[in-house]
Formats: sequence, structure tokens, C-alpha cells
Amino acid sequence: MIGIIDYNAGNVGSIKRKLDLLKIDSLISNSKSELAAVDKLILPGVGNFSQGVIELKKLGLWDFLDTAVLERKVPILGICLGMQIMGKQSEEGGLNGFGWLDFDVIKFKINNKIKFKVPHIGWNKIRIMKESLLFRNIIPNSEFYFIHSYHVVTSNSTDILLETGYEYPFVSGIERENIFGLQFHPEKSHGYGDFIFQNFDAI
Repeated sequence: MIGIIDYNAGNVGSIKRKLDLLKIDSLISNSKSELAAVDKLILPGVGNFSQGVIELKKLGLWDFLDTAVLERKVPILGICLGMQIMGKQSEEGGLNGFGWLDFDVIKFKINNKIKFKVPHIGWNKIRIMKESLLFRNIIPNSEFYFIHSYHVVTSNSTDILLETGYEYPFVSGIERENIFGLQFHPEKSHGYGDFIFQNFDAI
């Protein structure tokens, strides 16, 4: 069973519908007791970094998730803003993220603003940087659907799962032990997005 964390900052409905189509058992919840009973977690997210942090704390989920991920080692998949909140901090607001991984989040620093619009919206290719169960059966240079203005920067290359080019290369996926994060939206990415959810369910 996968728990989709509902903290008023994500398109939880589209993720749930996708998992239902794939016949993957899941529930949408912001209840600690319900989420404590699942095998895996998905932290989605669209919108403002600091607002996402505020909502998680308001719901009493911040410390709960810290314990689940760091102590109980529950596998968790962060999507878009959900991945960004796993890091230390963002240029979008003054609040700190979970700090599970050593990265910051910055706004795109684009020079050619005619060719490379911000936000980065649409299909783009990923480069797989290390072997991962999450990307089993997914070929190099597959395309996924992005919509974001901020991206991850890290000096810890061992955490980098994916890179994507958009005027310059940026980190589009991270992985360490039970922690997985994707900048793109697998629920909007058709076939290869389906593979990601199926692979996550099998981890």
C-alpha cells in the first residue's frame, strides 16, 4: 500500500487515478495513523516551497515524516515540489526543508530567455546517472513532463540519479537509500511514468 500525502500542495488526485489504473493499492491521506500503516509514501507538490513546509507542519506531518523516513526507513518518492522539500533550503521563501539530502533549490539562471522560458514547461529528456531500481526498464534519454521554475543543486554527486538539459544541465532526480525524488511529473508522463510507479511499488 502506498500513501499519497495530502498537504494542500499537490495534484494528489491525478497520482491516485494513475495508481488505480496500474492496479497499485494506494490511499490519499494527511492522517498520521493512516500513513503509519502504509508500506511506501509519495510526497507530491506543486507551488511554493515555504507554503508547502507550512502546510506539512500545520498538519502535524513534519516530525512524523522525519521519523518515518530517517528512522523507520520507509521508501518515499518526492515529486516536483515534494522532491525540493527533501533538501535543505530554497530561494523560494525563507523556510528550511527537511534536510534529508544535502542540496539547495535555486531558480533557473537563464541567459537566453527567448529560447529557454521560465517556468520550464513540457517534455524533456533525462540522463540516468546511476543504476536504480526506480528506473528499471526505462531507456536512457527517455522523455518526461516538467513544469517548474526552481531546480536542485548539490555538490554530493552520489545522490544524483538524473540530469536534464535546459540551457545548462540540472539535477532532475535524486536517490539515496530509501529516498527518491523526481523533478518531473511521472503521473503526466505516460508509459515511462507508469514504469516508475510500478518500479516504486516493487521496491
